[in-house]
Amino acid sequence: MELMHKLGSHVVFRFFLSLGVSILGGLLFTVIHTPIPWLLGPMFFMLVGSQIAKLPLMWPASIRDYGILIVGYSIGLTLTREALQGILHQLPMMLLMTLLLIGLCTLTAYVASKLTDFDFPSLLVGSIPGGLSQMVSLADEMKSINLTLVTFLQVTRLIMIVFCVPFLLFSPWIGGTTGRGLHQPMIETTTWATLFPEILLYAPLCVAGAWIARKLRFPTAFMLGPMIVMCVIQLSTTMHTPNLPSSLLNISQLMIGSHVGLMLRPQQLQRKMQTITLAITSSVLLIAGSLGLSYILMKMFSLSAATSLLSMAPGGMDQMSIMAHEVNANLSVVSGYQLFRILFIFFIVSSLLKIILMHMLRKKEVSTHSSVT
Repeated sequence: MELMHKLGSHVVFRFFLSLGVSILGGLLFTVIHTPIPWLLGPMFFMLVGSQIAKLPLMWPASIRDYGILIVGYSIGLTLTREALQGILHQLPMMLLMTLLLIGLCTLTAYVASKLTDFDFPSLLVGSIPGGLSQMVSLADEMKSINLTLVTFLQVTRLIMIVFCVPFLLFSPWIGGTTGRGLHQPMIETTTWATLFPEILLYAPLCVAGAWIARKLRFPTAFMLGPMIVMCVIQLSTTMHTPNLPSSLLNISQLMIGSHVGLMLRPQQLQRKMQTITLAITSSVLLIAGSLGLSYILMKMFSLSAATSLLSMAPGGMDQMSIMAHEVNANLSVVSGYQLFRILFIFFIVSSLLKIILMHMLRKKEVSTHSSVT
């Protein structure tokens, strides 16, 4: 026990222990034929290992970032001229669906604030699916927001969606391997040998694109940067852009899933049972609402059920894109809807939220001051 305690403080030991746990999870989930095994396996094992087995696990965010970069490269390959024209055609629907999803989040937060002791602003910021880092940063800027609650709500929703959506995709009702819709450019996986020599040019370009996007404070910079780089290369040159081998895509899933599994920290909560119940209930409502919106999308644009669900699922763009690739959904449409929602929330909703929450805070302070005097 003392040896484990000493080793637990050593970063290298903690990392390789975490890597072993993640690989074990991926292998086990592959053997039992779980959907998206190299995303769900590491995520589940890291969650159980850190919270139940109390292992000294750690996973650097930089490794997660480069896993996302690999996914961004894959998405960029699907953004052909025809795919972009299809996305532009759906922009009005993207706006409508985003507004409906945000409306559902607002309604859920308002009802929850009336039924619990938590304040509406914290519940609202915790409910909106605008990217974990963006929403947590917004909560950190607003002194009246409960940062711990926001983080827990966002992480719980993300984990529930990453676990639930694959099983929905492979269910008899959705059947994720059928249909693509809107002329999806098929991504064929390939061997490691076919990556060369082009990948020696594209890899540093994608890394540079990711870092430039981060410097410009783009949301999900390590996905958006490589995505734009590969899209521009495809549209402006005749250079060969090799697809990625399935083993590399599995590695990227492990890099992302391992990090997500360590994000949930219920020990930081004050009212644990009430918060956990609220987080699970609101996540279920959001998933149900997304299913309803995806049905409308499927009927209006003749998309496959898998493409529609992944386009509307309020999860992370990287995880939804991985699932789209795995079930042969229309990756360009899924990434288009997910990216539009992230950008809309990042540039418009975040600013509006700051204005509204500051107004509510000032109004509350005036009311408190009046009651005191």
